[in-house]
Amino acid sequence: MKESYNWILNRLPYTEPFLFVNEILHVDDKGVEGTYRFSPDADFYKGHFKNNPVTPGVILTECCAQIGLVCLGMYLLGKKSEIGNMAIGMSSSQMEFLQPVFPGERVRVVSELVYFRFQKIKCEVKMYNENDKLVCKGVLAGMIGTANE
Repeated sequence: MKESYNWILNRLPYTEPFLFVNEILHVDDKGVEGTYRFSPDADFYKGHFKNNPVTPGVILTECCAQIGLVCLGMYLLGKKSEIGNMAIGMSSSQMEFLQPVFPGERVRVVSELVYFRFQKIKCEVKMYNENDKLVCKGVLAGMIGTANE
């Protein structure tokens, strides 16, 4: 039986239209893997680019951060942390973009933990498209913990 990670999804501090996580496929102390499908109706496609919309790199980075940093950080903090006390912020990103992501495409993010200490989390992330081609990769870091820490 597949383990449910709904407790993480239900506690994410995002909602539409700024939620970029549909499913967590796997998470453990070393990393996380999750998916997201970009809605063809998303507002950012209307102006990026004329007659040939692609997903902006900043949105791809955010998707990687939500899955790769926030979901993993919440898992590492555990079920005991209350979302009302959660403090989250990205502190650095270094991304390389290799393939476009078009409206309606589903992506898969794989994140490997570099370290998590003193509420700072750093991960190496990779995003793949539906054809399993590498879309982007990089290193993301952020702060995650409870507000009283």
